[in-house]
Amino acid sequence: MKKRLNLPWLFKMAWRDSRRNRSKLMLFISSIILGISALVAIYTFGVNLNKDIDQQAATLLGADLEIAGNKKPTEKVQQLIDSIGGERSEEQNFPSMAMFMSNGGTRLVQVRALSGNFPYYGSIETIPAAAGISFRNAQDALVDKSLLLQFNTKVGDSIKIGDITFKIAGSITKAPGQTGFAASVAPVVYIPLAYLEATGLVKVGSRINYKYYFKLKESVNVEALAKAIDGTLDKDDFRYETIASQKEDTGRSFANLTNFLSLVGFIALLLGCIGVASAIHIYIREKLASIAVLRCLGTTSKQAFIIFLIQITGIGFIGSLIGAGLGTLIQQLLPVVFKDFLPIEISSEISYLSIFQGISVGVLISILFALLPLVNIRKVSPLNTLRNVADLDQNKFDWVAFWIYTLIVVFIYTFTWIQIGSALQALIFTIGIFIAFLLLFAMAKLLMFLTKKLIPSKWGYLWRQGFANLYRPNNQTIILIISVGLGTLFISLLFLIQSTLLSRIQLSSSSNQPNMVLFDIQTAQKEEVAKLVKEEGFPVIQEVPIVTLKLDEINGKTQAELKNDSTNKIPRRTFSREFRVTYRSELTDAESIRSGKWVGEASGDGPIPISIEGDYAKSLSLKLGDELLFNVQGVPMLTKITSFRNVEWGRIQTNFLVVFPKNSLENAPQFHVLLTKTEVGKDAAQLQTKVVSKFPNISIVDLGLVLLVLDDILDKIGFIVQFMGGFSIATGLVVLVASVMISKYQRIKESVLLRTLGASRKQILMITGLEYFFLGSLAAASGIILSLIGGWALAVYSFKAPFIIDWISILSLFGIVTALTILIGLFNSRGIISKPPLEILRGNY
Repeated sequence: MKKRLNLPWLFKMAWRDSRRNRSKLMLFISSIILGISALVAIYTFGVNLNKDIDQQAATLLGADLEIAGNKKPTEKVQQLIDSIGGERSEEQNFPSMAMFMSNGGTRLVQVRALSGNFPYYGSIETIPAAAGISFRNAQDALVDKSLLLQFNTKVGDSIKIGDITFKIAGSITKAPGQTGFAASVAPVVYIPLAYLEATGLVKVGSRINYKYYFKLKESVNVEALAKAIDGTLDKDDFRYETIASQKEDTGRSFANLTNFLSLVGFIALLLGCIGVASAIHIYIREKLASIAVLRCLGTTSKQAFIIFLIQITGIGFIGSLIGAGLGTLIQQLLPVVFKDFLPIEISSEISYLSIFQGISVGVLISILFALLPLVNIRKVSPLNTLRNVADLDQNKFDWVAFWIYTLIVVFIYTFTWIQIGSALQALIFTIGIFIAFLLLFAMAKLLMFLTKKLIPSKWGYLWRQGFANLYRPNNQTIILIISVGLGTLFISLLFLIQSTLLSRIQLSSSSNQPNMVLFDIQTAQKEEVAKLVKEEGFPVIQEVPIVTLKLDEINGKTQAELKNDSTNKIPRRTFSREFRVTYRSELTDAESIRSGKWVGEASGDGPIPISIEGDYAKSLSLKLGDELLFNVQGVPMLTKITSFRNVEWGRIQTNFLVVFPKNSLENAPQFHVLLTKTEVGKDAAQLQTKVVSKFPNISIVDLGLVLLVLDDILDKIGFIVQFMGGFSIATGLVVLVASVMISKYQRIKESVLLRTLGASRKQILMITGLEYFFLGSLAAASGIILSLIGGWALAVYSFKAPFIIDWISILSLFGIVTALTILIGLFNSRGIISKPPLEILRGNY
């Protein structure tokens, strides 16, 4: 007859048995609290982000419909714009230099010349508040608040744009769709559209974007209208945006952010899972004798298994509840952390769905990762009361354990897939996690083997004892090297990625590297500008002509013909984008021929030979010998690809996707770019002031200032990444604390034995300190070595940039992790060495 489980009795036994072990059980589950808190915070942030995007999409766009293009509308497009009806506003925006008349300071800004009552939803928030509307009716300007602070300028002062001086009517604190990130890169200046022509900045070749905003009647179906005009707009390279499409695009963009953050939280959770599995393994080993007694009293292996599963589930639920509460509190900080990168205001409302999801994941993980040690309960028989209970049959293949491992891998893959929405990327992530675990596990096993075999017997007793703790029964080598190693790997990788990204924008200290770019120089101004630069004592490092053109055909096929070709892999945007190209007879020192032959001068017979950057040509599936028909300001020009080039895009100089030879584009409408090098600070400001005063159409990029701005941005990004990555390292430390505290109970007997044999407190501290020194240093070193491999791969294959190692950060991380491991190990061992051996043996500890 089959024995009943008797669930009430099992729950009672689980409760009774837990009374003496609840502190240990809480240590087990503390490993996942931070992971659950990270997930709940991120889930709640995502829920609020989507809700706020829905609610603020209208203010994000500022209108019911937006039509935009990077050229003046054709007659057909203009007729369509005029026929739409409703209330309309117009904007023309472009980069230009601005001069602050109070101190002569100059800065490249994004000029937005506006007419009408845009925005129709939301507002341009300014100080004073009325300036956001009143500036449209006078020769006034609104200036981003960051610019006023940078140039120590105030409302009421003047700013010069081109040939016109505007009174600063207000400082911009918020504008539709603008983030703090965007404002720091390209600060905005609003002026009335009526004064744009008088600035003298609208000329042939000027890079102006045109936008038209509409507020339509409620009876108009905006989506139907947008689809009806899409074909006409598309033919002339214009696009539309509606509140619905804005909502969709913004949601899609920030879905990637929340997915990435979820993976960061999941990594922290995975670290906690290791702690759960290890801690439960140690806990069950302690309980094997009690389980054997239960088996003698008639308890089945299934009942014994369920008793401890109930304990783990209950404690897992409590730990997840604590994590969910902590995550809800952390979520209050996320909108503040991300405010500079989001174009909307994020609320901090509690999401009960996110809390439920976090608790569910926590309980599921507690059970899933506790099953591995729990299945060993099946192997405990009543005979284990008479023999070594730790001597279980570990050699026989266990199918149950195999299926549990399979479930864990499936869980990791499925969870990752749900987060990032890509089966392939989820597979790569899962394989990456598996390889990292495997390598760290192998390192731990190798350490244990080498320690056991190679430690000289001549070494002092304390050294031998400290090393022996690395491979003795109940050692912590595997758990600590994996958990602390993974935490170190993640943080170290963040430092390396940040160093690589910084390296791509940092200026070279070489004396011939430019740090200032003057562009939009008209052909008639070229010689005068070069003369002015030289008179100021600065070199003309590079002077490059630039021609704007578009692609009409590839091998005789137009966009419409290629669209109907099922084998076509050319992106649609290829035909709508504007190419900025140059012409010259020689390669620069940042270029090299990948394949084909460089032709530096056009002969005048047949198609013009051109060279294309190799990776771009590959993305378009272009081959040597292909013919491209370009439209140069209305003039068709047939070209032939004769070479592919490698280009060092990180070099501070003008680089191009397409290069024409000499004697090809000299007569085409063009502007010029001049690169020079100035001393940072006063000299650079003086040159900018003189150039802008004499040539107001010329824009100047001060790369020294750009570097400072980008440094600030990367610092913010670095803070965000490290803030999120901190969950992983903090979880690793919690796992470390929990593992060390649990191992304290395993070390009691040998510590008591050492005390009884006469070992002093100092000697035991020395043995413990050596053990944790080796564990901490080897775990940190393992994580850093893996991060160096991963960082190199990302730099070379993803960022295509030199691999830069921030040795100060890396070595500091190594020292901090090692020191924390030692300190925590010694701190948790203090109780054993401070109490008399007899007191510990009596169970008073």
